[in-house]
Amino acid sequence: MSEAVNTDDPRLKELHRIMAENSLAGHWQPRQPAPELRSHLWRWPVIYSCLMESGEVVKLGHIDEAAKRRTVQLVNPGLTAFKSTTRTIQMSVQLVKPGERAECHRHTAAALRFVVEGDGAYTAVDGERTTMAEGDFVITPHWTWHDHGNESDRAMIWLDGLDIPMVQMLDASFAERLGENRQPLSRPEGDSLARYGQGLLPVDHEPGAPASPVFNYPYARSREALEAMRRREAWDPCHGLKLRYANPVDGGHAMPTIAAHLQLLPAGFETASYRATDAAVFAVVEGSGETRIGDETVFSWGPRDIFVAPSWHGLRHSARTDAVLFSFSDRVVQEKLGLWREDRGNA
Repeated sequence: MSEAVNTDDPRLKELHRIMAENSLAGHWQPRQPAPELRSHLWRWPVIYSCLMESGEVVKLGHIDEAAKRRTVQLVNPGLTAFKSTTRTIQMSVQLVKPGERAECHRHTAAALRFVVEGDGAYTAVDGERTTMAEGDFVITPHWTWHDHGNESDRAMIWLDGLDIPMVQMLDASFAERLGENRQPLSRPEGDSLARYGQGLLPVDHEPGAPASPVFNYPYARSREALEAMRRREAWDPCHGLKLRYANPVDGGHAMPTIAAHLQLLPAGFETASYRATDAAVFAVVEGSGETRIGDETVFSWGPRDIFVAPSWHGLRHSARTDAVLFSFSDRVVQEKLGLWREDRGNA
């Protein structure tokens, strides 16, 4: 039978001192508590107010040259030292005013965009440009050249989700600038969606990069898919109607490190309790309702509010009106590593 460690033993204390001086530790010693990921709700009026004020007082020329972005980061109150939203994902809300554009660059971190307000701005990814509208889901995969600009007459706002904390944890963070504001275009606008997004693939297509070759998933099409399901499908007790943004080449997730979803909750619908190992960020696209996280936290949300649910905390959504939620997490990574698990109805 093992004996308890006698922490008052002077020889043990001396051993601990010597080990600490030499960057060693005993398995029997307690670990330092890790930063705690917390449930949190960011109200859209507050985000919007800060974003608009930044548009007046923060000029792009005053921002670090490596970034040249005007963004408000959503920092989890338990991860303030890391400025991240979950342990693996950093989320921001970006404002691009009329006439502004970002220099073409690429980085090892993958990014997603979900347009919140405005239309007419563009993003170009690896030689193709797309015009964005509200609700569009746009990806910029790892190490792809991308730039964006706003040629419309009104401000554009979108959500940015990046796997920066995950990439930094692996010490694999690199970035590079093209040296030009715009990259040369090699394909017409809409080419990737026409080529790969119609349930067809070029006969000689060979899978290359692990991300989807479609980089703009228009909201009009995604919303139409939810309505078609509403008319024909049974409602999932834990999710309502929930769709996964998919890679048309292999049916997997659209991005290799970030899983993104869109779900519809009809008015009056209450989900059964659900939990999973991926900490998820939720953004309210339409409607209002509330979400209970764990035993104590209840968030009442409306359009454009954003909240985060930690790993393995039971979730219950309740919709006051028809509601659409956009969400994303590191689920795809956990699935590939055999770590992801869920608990339906028992949380």
